[in-house]
Amino acid sequence: MSPRRYDESDVRIRPGRGTRPRTKNRPDHHDAESAMVVSVDRGRWGCVLGGDPGRRVVAMRARELGRTPIVVGDQVSVVGDLSGKPDTLARIVRVADRTTVLRRTADDTDPYERVVVANAAQLLIVVALADPPPRTGFVERALVAAYAGGLAPVVCLTKSDLAPPEEFASTFAALDVPVVLAGRDDPLDDVRGRLTGTATALIGHSGVGKSTLVNRLVPDADRATGVVSGVGKGRHTSTQSVALPLPGGGWVIDTPGIRSFGLAHIAPGDVVAAFSDLAEAVENCPRGCTHLGAPADPECALDDLEGDSAARVAAVRRLLSAIATNDAW
Repeated sequence: MSPRRYDESDVRIRPGRGTRPRTKNRPDHHDAESAMVVSVDRGRWGCVLGGDPGRRVVAMRARELGRTPIVVGDQVSVVGDLSGKPDTLARIVRVADRTTVLRRTADDTDPYERVVVANAAQLLIVVALADPPPRTGFVERALVAAYAGGLAPVVCLTKSDLAPPEEFASTFAALDVPVVLAGRDDPLDDVRGRLTGTATALIGHSGVGKSTLVNRLVPDADRATGVVSGVGKGRHTSTQSVALPLPGGGWVIDTPGIRSFGLAHIAPGDVVAAFSDLAEAVENCPRGCTHLGAPADPECALDDLEGDSAARVAAVRRLLSAIATNDAW
């Protein structure tokens, strides 16, 4: 028997996965609606449309955004089901440029910075005057993060019924940082006046009364509160950042209790730039100056300032020392 002769009819072509041509063109989503991210939980973002707390939707990150980080406070554009009904899901298709950022690293040797909150105008640094005792090192680090990120810092002192506030408050007087009281028996008129109409991030060690303060500011927030351990350390009662609407307008962004606040991502110039008189003076500093003064920087131009500016230099150098050292705080 002669061998069989093959022709083109014997060739089988595997069908493609589809006939739709590939394209790099992406939809412009011109009908997307603006929203603010108010919560983050396992790949789902809670967003309020148009900044209206009554128009809340749950959204996922669109595929074209890849691994673009999205945090509480981000201004985003959303499409899809915007009804806000249970089991519906919108899509975040754009993230707007951030006006301010609160960043931190795990410690001063960690090169990876984490954005905690975006677009907050203020940073309310909550400190207990006792139980646990106040730590100037933490406040200094929080001030550095605020100045570098473009936020206006405010120091808020709690538990004023256990210790007087004057001595601790005077520590930061040269920096012109506002100090407000929010003890159990203190009225919150001053605090509310500073927070109303703007977005404010709250930061503080565990156990300083941050969640208690939030519950007083936003009565229906129902944030968990805890007790301080026998070694003077608080339990984490806030585990996720969340933005809560204030009754008079504005937002308060409650962040998890902080046990580490690294500053590896911040340079001395980021801090000095927050003060106009110092920023002008350092233009005359030699190259490579760290602005710490003698003996490290014997020719630092900040040494020539006088009066209130000189007092501010001393205070800012304490902040710069917080960047330069990784001592316990």
